[in-house]
Amino acid sequence: MKAQDNPVSLEAKEFLQSADFVDSNSREVQEFVARAFDGLADAASDTEKTICLFNAVRDGLRYDPYQISLTPDAYRASVIAKGSSAYCVPKAILLTACLRAAGIPAALGFADVRNHLNTPKLSELMGTDLFIYHGYVQVWLEGKSYKITPAFNMELCERFGVKPLEFDGTSDALFHEFNEQDERHMEYENDRGVFLDVPIEQFLSDFRAAYPNMVSHIEAGEVQNTKDAFTEDVQK
Repeated sequence: MKAQDNPVSLEAKEFLQSADFVDSNSREVQEFVARAFDGLADAASDTEKTICLFNAVRDGLRYDPYQISLTPDAYRASVIAKGSSAYCVPKAILLTACLRAAGIPAALGFADVRNHLNTPKLSELMGTDLFIYHGYVQVWLEGKSYKITPAFNMELCERFGVKPLEFDGTSDALFHEFNEQDERHMEYENDRGVFLDVPIEQFLSDFRAAYPNMVSHIEAGEVQNTKDAFTEDVQK
């Protein structure tokens, strides 16, 4: 399927290329994109393709904050594409790679967000409700840029009572500000900007410094990494 003409600014052009972790030219990413586009019209616009890929990553990989790795290779899009669950950072990496593979400029973004509806178990493990390096994607479409995050899959949103994020191609789909009861859910405290590739060394270093208790549990193999671990938390 050919990429449609998409007016790209000089700022966006660099975000078309494959990178070490955002390896959009890898076989695994190309195959993920092909599966997502199965049934999509050949004449589909870049906006339609972006919506398709956003939904494929959002719902194709379950959100699981216990699926955290301290190994750099786990943050490579070609590795993420083979999984069935991930947390916000790998999901943002995969969507960025998929968009570039489709010829659509996309940058990997990070922000620090405060989650007011964190589960007690995860809050205890993290020692805070501040999530550093929350992953999002900046995509350029028809001369405009949008910020989108595919973190929470639809099923989890329903279980958690959170309004699902939808991207319609005309406005940002960035964060779950309120839940379905209009209670404050998430708020952005610091935008770290956008990147061509994952700043892996800085990311892992900052993660270790921010969450020493969680890191010690990960290194000891004590962090649950099962299919329904986070779902069980939500239901309790």
